[in-house]
Amino acid sequence: MSEVLVSMKDIEKTFPGVHALSQCKFELNAGEVHGLIGENGAGKSTLMKILTGVYSKDSGHIYYKGEEVDITTPKMAQNMGISIIHQELNLMPHLTVAQNIFIGREPRIKNINFLLNEKEINEKARQELEKLNLKIDPKTKASNLTVAKQQMVEITKALSYNSEVLIMDEPTAALTESEIEELFRIIHNLRNKGVGIVYISHRMDELKKICDRVTVMRDGCYVDTVLMKDVTIDQIISMMVGRTIYESKPEINKNDSAEVVLEVKNLNRGKVLKNINFNLKKGEILGFAGLMGAGRTETARAIFGADKTDSCEIFINGQQINIKSPEDAVKNGIGYLSEDRKRYGIAIGLDIETNVVMASFKKFLSFLGWVKTKKTQAAAEGCVESLKIKTPGIKQKLKNLSGGNQQKVVISKWLTRNCNILIFDEPTRGIDVGAKSEIYKLLNDLARQGKSIIMISSELPEILRMSHRVIVMCEGCITGELDINEANQENIMKLATRRGA
Repeated sequence: MSEVLVSMKDIEKTFPGVHALSQCKFELNAGEVHGLIGENGAGKSTLMKILTGVYSKDSGHIYYKGEEVDITTPKMAQNMGISIIHQELNLMPHLTVAQNIFIGREPRIKNINFLLNEKEINEKARQELEKLNLKIDPKTKASNLTVAKQQMVEITKALSYNSEVLIMDEPTAALTESEIEELFRIIHNLRNKGVGIVYISHRMDELKKICDRVTVMRDGCYVDTVLMKDVTIDQIISMMVGRTIYESKPEINKNDSAEVVLEVKNLNRGKVLKNINFNLKKGEILGFAGLMGAGRTETARAIFGADKTDSCEIFINGQQINIKSPEDAVKNGIGYLSEDRKRYGIAIGLDIETNVVMASFKKFLSFLGWVKTKKTQAAAEGCVESLKIKTPGIKQKLKNLSGGNQQKVVISKWLTRNCNILIFDEPTRGIDVGAKSEIYKLLNDLARQGKSIIMISSELPEILRMSHRVIVMCEGCITGELDINEANQENIMKLATRRGA
């Protein structure tokens, strides 16, 4: 029988207005990949943050290698051999990849202790990156990396501690299929070396593929721990949500004669975007598919005025408009939900109410300039209710919400603004199956109301389920357009790999 590395018993944790964990328990063996799952807000990340010293427990017991411990700081956890890769990226954007990997433990120049040995830092980082077969320059600033590469640097940093316990919180959310396969190879190697891995994910197929056991949490409570080989995905989902989730494809009400509300012509941006042309119809969900780096996000940012272009003609309801900034886009009824919500979508230190009304603040001002607080409160409370945001109240800071509930707040911001054209970039990234179902229903409801939606997603089942039409991109070009009736994973992948189109 494998050695028990971690045992957590009767863990309690309360935040202001929220009983986050109640009598929770968890166990991890050496050489095991143990899935930890539950809906957003179930308490998974909170439990692991207690194990890694980010939060302190209110009560309960933690045993590490058979001895009771009190882990008070992340540094203490790392020194013990416990590392975590958080769902939200925590790299310092102004530092290089190497500096991020070895921050706080940088080699010093011999006999000159106050000077860092940058050459040695870069060489050590290069060696760590090579272990993952990552072709990333250690001298590159983190701010210049894509979300996927930032995630891989986070993984490299955690592995560089030679940890005996490695916690991965949604590690594949921004990775391509090839990167995921490479990560799984690394996980298998670590498991064979006796490392215990806690794997938090909402992707059921990944859990089936990689995990030995799975522990399910719901509403801050422990539900059960089962062998992965003994349960079906449906049984896992039932334990997670305590209710039936209907994942069948909804009926798509397609209107071929619908008016064109957005037309993009001759969009070019260096080598990143090349001759992009497409249109979006009223009440339509237009899916954008493609591999990582295909140019989907860059297209969205260009339309929204977040990035400069070499050329671009944008028509809304047949009238050409000039978008030079996000402010111009919002004024013309375009809302954008970024794939990186923490960086571009929310003010994490502010409360729900402020975030919800942020994009439409002027309409909540009186003629004297006073804020109509009753109206801002009503708007925020309406969004909390309609989107089922889990929170004790609208004054809760966003940093205290789960990732999925933060995402719902971003969507609320654009619904409050009442934008007619909505660009959703990875709208369900890091969101559990229950919340996904709610987001899908919301998008369909918006389309039925006449809103027009561009949905960018790396998950092909999501594209196929939600879209009326599918635009496919590869290396900055549109390589094809598919009606949903002719779209399938094979056809999309053929177009997504059609280089030089």
